[in-house]
Amino acid sequence: MQDIERFIRGFGRFQQQYLREPSARDSLRSGQHPATLVIGCCDSRVDPALLTGCDPGDIFVVRNIANLVPPCTPEAPPGVSSAIEFAVCGLEVARIVVLGHARCGGIRALMQGARVTDETDFVARWMEIAAPVREEVLRALPHKHEEGRCRAAEQASILHSLDNLMSYPWIRRRVDEGKLALHGWYFDIDTGSLLAYSPRKQEFLNLVQPLEAAA
Repeated sequence: MQDIERFIRGFGRFQQQYLREPSARDSLRSGQHPATLVIGCCDSRVDPALLTGCDPGDIFVVRNIANLVPPCTPEAPPGVSSAIEFAVCGLEVARIVVLGHARCGGIRALMQGARVTDETDFVARWMEIAAPVREEVLRALPHKHEEGRCRAAEQASILHSLDNLMSYPWIRRRVDEGKLALHGWYFDIDTGSLLAYSPRKQEFLNLVQPLEAAA
């Protein structure tokens, strides 16, 4: 009950901050017009709106285990794909950010070789989307310790999701026309920094410096 009471008090603060003025409520009632789709992880530590300081209506968010994007195939899970389609074709967002993070439980399970054991093993079945990432990391870093391989897989899975996004024809078309930009971001929980993938340098670079460097 303590959690429930905290949630209710939290909504009261939300109400005062965002709903007190009639104009604010009118803005929310008029519909949503976000320019950004964020594909993030379900992990309770990495809420995209909290991490980026966004207000209601600023970003359209799709969250799943390990911030994965399935490829565009008839067998693709429709939940994530339909949300992406709505954001791109319906809301006409200008950019998509795939937001990964350090110490991801889904990626750790992937790297530890989790296998589908029964018909309700949904997590392992979902993580099969990133099976090529595991193979790539194990091949490239055979002698790396587990933490290092997990970090490499966390970042590689972001790139894998970006590649899978380009398999959707309406995304590729908009990217080719310059109407849609794709970004890969990585929240490093250990250092408190935010990194972005640089296609030119082919590595993740700091967008926001680690706490030690910023102090």
